[in-house]
Amino acid sequence: MRLLAVLRHDVPASLVVFLVAVPLSLGIALASGAPVVAGLIAAVVGGIVAGALGGSVLQVSGPAAGLTVVVAQTIATFGWTVTCAITVAAGALQVLLGLSRVARAALAISPAIVHGMLAGIGVTITLGQLHVILGGTAQSSAIKNIAELPGQIVAHHDSATLIGLLTLALLILWPRLPQFVQRLPGPLAAIAVATGVSLLAGMTLPRVDLPGDVLNIQLVPRLPSGGWGGFALAVVTIAVIASVESLLSAVATDKLHNGKRANLDRELTGQGAANMVSGALGGLPVTGVIVRSSTNVNAGAKTRASAILHGVWVMVFVVVLSGLIQSIPLAALAGLLVYVGAKLVNPGHVRQVRTHGDLYVYVVTLLGVVALDLRKGVLAGIALSLFLMLRRTLWSGIHVERDGQGRQEWRVVVEGVLTFLSVPRLTKVLAQVPEGATVKLELVVDYLDHAAFESLSNWQQAHERAGGTVTVDEVGHPWFANGKEGSPTLSRIAAARAVPRWLAPWSDWQAADIQVPGQRGGPTLRGVSEFHRRTAPLLKDTLSGLANGQEPHTLFITCGDARIVPNLITTSGPGDLFTVRNIGNLVPARQADSSMNAVVEFAVGVLGVREIVVCGHSSCGAMGALADGAPNGTPLLSAWLRHAEPSVRRTETVTIGGTRPARETDRSALHNILQQLEHLRHYPLVAEAETRGDLTLTGMYFDVGAAQVSLWDGRTGDFVPAGSPTRARLNGAAG
Repeated sequence: MRLLAVLRHDVPASLVVFLVAVPLSLGIALASGAPVVAGLIAAVVGGIVAGALGGSVLQVSGPAAGLTVVVAQTIATFGWTVTCAITVAAGALQVLLGLSRVARAALAISPAIVHGMLAGIGVTITLGQLHVILGGTAQSSAIKNIAELPGQIVAHHDSATLIGLLTLALLILWPRLPQFVQRLPGPLAAIAVATGVSLLAGMTLPRVDLPGDVLNIQLVPRLPSGGWGGFALAVVTIAVIASVESLLSAVATDKLHNGKRANLDRELTGQGAANMVSGALGGLPVTGVIVRSSTNVNAGAKTRASAILHGVWVMVFVVVLSGLIQSIPLAALAGLLVYVGAKLVNPGHVRQVRTHGDLYVYVVTLLGVVALDLRKGVLAGIALSLFLMLRRTLWSGIHVERDGQGRQEWRVVVEGVLTFLSVPRLTKVLAQVPEGATVKLELVVDYLDHAAFESLSNWQQAHERAGGTVTVDEVGHPWFANGKEGSPTLSRIAAARAVPRWLAPWSDWQAADIQVPGQRGGPTLRGVSEFHRRTAPLLKDTLSGLANGQEPHTLFITCGDARIVPNLITTSGPGDLFTVRNIGNLVPARQADSSMNAVVEFAVGVLGVREIVVCGHSSCGAMGALADGAPNGTPLLSAWLRHAEPSVRRTETVTIGGTRPARETDRSALHNILQQLEHLRHYPLVAEAETRGDLTLTGMYFDVGAAQVSLWDGRTGDFVPAGSPTRARLNGAAG
């Protein structure tokens, strides 16, 4: 079956990739200033060695445009034979990195830097090869290419310009041609047409120059006689860039297919082995190439045999048809490189990094690569990326505002991470508070370091010595309070997790005896103020959509006990629950209570709820009063609890997760839930809706001490704890 898959899918795919690889390999070698055959050697080795040893099954490797600039600079500095030695050493470093299992660390580099680097390389390639198309020679730097480009444009143009522009035009138009035409790869078609036109027209043009015997490959690497620091830097630069580009290409290739995911450590080792072999044979550095890889996937490849075979076809082509290669005009390859370089400036990448707020990193990296060199451009991008990361991570919002009606009542709000970097702004804002003012210092911080603590503490002491008052209100972990007590919290990990105030109005902040300036009254008033400051902005959009009506999905009948918070234990929000609360979560018999009749009529008949939940709970005072009698002086409570008497008469055993509760009142609460479900079924509207399948009745029990919700499973006759492995069928049947 594997052989059949290779013959059916991988052989045709390898031929398509081969047709794309040949012209690209020649063009990249030309742009790098390396011998043209070096590009073909890299294509062969990348296909066979990296294809066989790499960890990405469908990735195709070879010489890549992303290394063109750095290879050109390396050749200019050290010469070709030393560059080959650098490639071998870079490959060995990649192998070591792969064996060390650190491949994923390369993915920590910001995508904005990678895309900016590739765009800068693309601009550099395009600027240089435009000179070749226009009949000139590429200059030594992008800046010089830009400076001399106007003169090159207005200068006399010969047949080389015609061939270069023809190649470029065909590449641009190719994706717009009919689908059956596009089956032939655009780069191959453009080079073939341009070469054919030049030969038919008898043009005298510079063409590809191959050695007389391409099979006479000698080991060409040579170590330098000096300058070992520069040699080592070049090795690291090529290894890092080739590794990052290969790994990102492997990740991108994984997104194109549903097969086996890439083993990145193995991929890095395979790329390193390919670079060692390529450099030893006189080839360019090898990386995973997304253009060839995507072509491989789109052509239907299924195994790594496709990448390996593509390398074999390149080798056969070079040996058998070397004369045909030597007929290709250099201007045609220059046109191909201009197109490839322009494609590296990907508008989709620009939009993506802009959306994520990293456009500055992209632009700085791009300009650095173009104006300086690749290494300095990438370092500039990394430096800016680190600065922005620190700025975002250590951001703190600090502002001062009037609080209340009094002229001397102020509020200072500090949010985010407060460190020594924020101290200058903190002191500037605190200086705006007049002496003698009554101040509420509201700290909503994720981290507070020693410098920031000292700044706040010193200001508080100075302000109070000057006759003012400072009330500190910490929202969340008590960073400042712990520091005051001499036991500061040293890290975020050590900080206790605090429930947000908007979620926990019952927590310590509400009960704390804090005199808040400008705010009088009890905890309710304080809670309302907190709602308007913090919760209302979060809920405004949701509530605005509910302003003209409600469509709750559930009628939730529960006890009036203050410990039960229906929206909290059901993770629901405004508009979800139509909630009715009474003592003991009782549903009186249909004829006994007009209030409950009205509730059911409105919820089921008008609102059309799809579920009714009866929720009881542990330690229920109503169940205790039912057993021991209502407190003295509560005749109305005694009368109300008569509706629960049928619950007392139930005799069956009811359990939670197979276990009976230890306390009698809790067992009564379970019986009471089931009894109220039975009462509901005697309401005609409920019975009819349940029969139609439009309504579900659910029994729910909340263990307050354990914070555990359990749901009645009529199939097993048991209350099943939510989140347990047992999958409850909530049909509400009263066993």
